[in-house]
Amino acid sequence: MSGMTKRDLIITEADQLFYQQGFEHTSFANIAAAVKISRGNFYYHFKTKDEILDAVIQLRLSNTQAMLEQWQIEGAEPADRIASFINILLLKRVKIQRFGCPVGTLTTELTKLQHPAQEEANKLFSLFRIWLCKQFQALGYPQDADDLAMHLLARSQGVSTLASAFNDEQFIRTEVEQMHQWLQQYTQKVA
Repeated sequence: MSGMTKRDLIITEADQLFYQQGFEHTSFANIAAAVKISRGNFYYHFKTKDEILDAVIQLRLSNTQAMLEQWQIEGAEPADRIASFINILLLKRVKIQRFGCPVGTLTTELTKLQHPAQEEANKLFSLFRIWLCKQFQALGYPQDADDLAMHLLARSQGVSTLASAFNDEQFIRTEVEQMHQWLQQYTQKVA
């Protein structure tokens, strides 16, 4: 994390703490301790926890957009790019088993709290939905693209939730394999 400003470091640490402990259960003191700064120095950068939350959501939006752009570059075909989305469950399985999906847990918590940032956090799901929709359109399913995107999003969220609830890595592996088989059915219909 060298080269990061103190503000960037606060946002990065807050992001991890919001993911691991939840927004509501993370205090200024928790974040300040993680960054190893005094609360006074902390307040220089952020006056409220909501300001930090807004910055964390913007960081997540930026990181998600960058990841989707990378998948777009790396995947030669739409099916390859969709497979990258599916494979994120395997790549992040240790954290998913322990904490669930970072997008799903944050949006669910903010919904329960009826927090004003809920709408902005929901943009994280929208990024995935729109991107997946474009991939299914490119795969040859323009009429069903949004339904397919939502199905895959819903399934990945269900896998994340249950893998976390049961702390079950094999469940993730089995579900990822089944999602790849499901995707292959759509690839074969086009070919």
